[in-house]
Amino acid sequence: MRTLPAPAAVPRCRVAVVAFDGISPFHLSVPCVVFGEALAPHSPFELQVCAAEPAPLRTRAGFALTGLRPLRTLQQADVVVVPSWRNVDEHPPEALLRALRAAHARGAFVVGLCLGSHVLAEAGLLDGLRATTHWEYAARFARRYPAVQVEPDVLYVEQGRILTSAGTAAGLDACLHLLRQRLGAERASQAARRLVIAPHRAGGQAQFIPQPLPARHGGSPLTQLMDSVRSRLQHTHSLDSLAAEARMSRRSLTRQFKAHTGTSVQAWLLAERVQLAQRLLEQTRQPMTQVAEAAGFGSPEAFRLHFRRVVGVPPMQWRRSFQG
Repeated sequence: MRTLPAPAAVPRCRVAVVAFDGISPFHLSVPCVVFGEALAPHSPFELQVCAAEPAPLRTRAGFALTGLRPLRTLQQADVVVVPSWRNVDEHPPEALLRALRAAHARGAFVVGLCLGSHVLAEAGLLDGLRATTHWEYAARFARRYPAVQVEPDVLYVEQGRILTSAGTAAGLDACLHLLRQRLGAERASQAARRLVIAPHRAGGQAQFIPQPLPARHGGSPLTQLMDSVRSRLQHTHSLDSLAAEARMSRRSLTRQFKAHTGTSVQAWLLAERVQLAQRLLEQTRQPMTQVAEAAGFGSPEAFRLHFRRVVGVPPMQWRRSFQG
C-alpha cells in the first residue's frame, strides 16, 4: 500500500482494544487496521490489544492470540474499544465491566462496536444515552436495557464520550468517524482511501435489513443524480428540482432514495454539504462567507447552525483544530 505523507504533529493517543475468547478475527482487526495500519508509518495512535480473560484466547477461526497486554492496560488508555462480544446472552466478565467503568470515569473515550455495545450496556455506561447495535439484536437490546435509547437504523451513534456502532462493517464507519473527529476530514479520507472504503457512508442500517431493494448499478439514474449534485453543491437544490432532474415524481424519488441510501434526500444533501465545508475549512483560508457559499448553505448563519448541529463544534473551531 502507498505510504501516507507525514502529517502535522499531533499528541499521541493510546488506544486499547479488548480481546476475548471466541472473538471474530474481523471484528478484532477493524480498530487495529484503522488506528494502526491505515495511518502507518505516521500514526499518532499507540495501539495495544489486551486480554479480557485469562490466556489462551482462541478466535472463532480457530487460531490462538498471543502477546496480549493485561486488562490493566485500560487504566492508561485514552480510547478503549470493545470490538464485539461472543454471545449477547452471556454476561461479560465482571473484571472487564469494572475496568470499563473505571476507564470512562477517569475520562477515557469508550467504543462498543457491533455487539460490543451490549458489553457497554452491561457496564451501565449507556444508561440514559442513545446507542445502536447490530439490527438483528436491536429489539432484544431495547428490551434488556430499557434505560438505553436504542436507535436501530443508524450506522453509529456518538454521545458524550461513548461511541457505539451497528454490525460488522459499520465498525469501520465508527472508527473512521472517531479518526475524523481527532485528525480531521482530510486525514480520515486518506486513511479510507488506503483501506479502499468510503470515508463516510450516508444512510443507516435500514439499507441492510432484509427488504426488496432496487438494483444498485453504478450508472443508474439515481447514482448519476447523486454524482451530479456532488459536483454542484454550491447551487440550490430542492426535492422538486431534484425530482425533475431525475425525471421522477417527488414521492418516487423519496422512496427510491431511501431504499438506495437508507436516508432522506435532505439528510444526504446536508451531509454532503458539511463534508465539503470540512475540507474547505481544513485546506483553504477562505472566509466563512465563501465556505458557506461554496458548500451551498446560503448564508453564514445557516452554515454555522447546520455545521455545529452535525459536527458538534462551530466551523471556526474545526478550522483551528485541523487546518495545516
